[in-house]
Amino acid sequence: MTNTKIEAVLFDWGGTLATWHTVDLYAVWRTVAAVIDEDRADELASRLFEAEASVWARSRDQHLSSTLEEVCLLADVVMTPAAQVEYERQWHPHTELDSDAIDTLRDLRARGLKVGVLSNTIWSRSRHEEIFERDGVLELLDGAVYTSEIPYTKPHPEAFLSAMRAVGESEPSRCLFVGDRLFDDVWGAQNVGMRAAHIPHSAIPVEQIGHTEGEPDATVQRLSELPALIDTWNKAVA
Repeated sequence: MTNTKIEAVLFDWGGTLATWHTVDLYAVWRTVAAVIDEDRADELASRLFEAEASVWARSRDQHLSSTLEEVCLLADVVMTPAAQVEYERQWHPHTELDSDAIDTLRDLRARGLKVGVLSNTIWSRSRHEEIFERDGVLELLDGAVYTSEIPYTKPHPEAFLSAMRAVGESEPSRCLFVGDRLFDDVWGAQNVGMRAAHIPHSAIPVEQIGHTEGEPDATVQRLSELPALIDTWNKAVA
């Protein structure tokens, strides 16, 4: 255990601040494709599904980021405005905020801790901020990094360092990263010198599990356990 106090807490989004949902990605794309061209919906859905799978495989193996626009380009499919609306409607149920999230973020902010988000995502900043605004989270964040805006994804070191800088922190040892994935979140954060807390609730698909699993500094069953955990760590080095 490091003798440095925690001054910033960085969160993964899906499966951490937002509850984990197992999503049938082909079904999502099939519905969207039907809006684009009902007669070719099966073909378009297959291409979109395969394109998205390829960019997530690249994220896992090479830690390189992507965007929704690139997925459509790889699939050679034009996302119409109506299809974009349907895509967001399909995903809406899967963006549900964890019941402890708002109170936990408020508790952390009340302790004077910086709070941020680092999400592996193909969605735009504006889309995430719409969701966070909807859920009352946006105003509680000191900074956020969405990998659709940077070259890398977790567990690449630069993704974590970018999130650290986004909340105004300069020393990784003063940061705690909280996530549901032992590869992307725990192993990645620890590689840059951050501590890592694991929330082991998500059924990570086999094809998304990386080559290494980190050993978390702590495991918590609920976000609400974090403030007391950090208090314990920080008092130990006071």
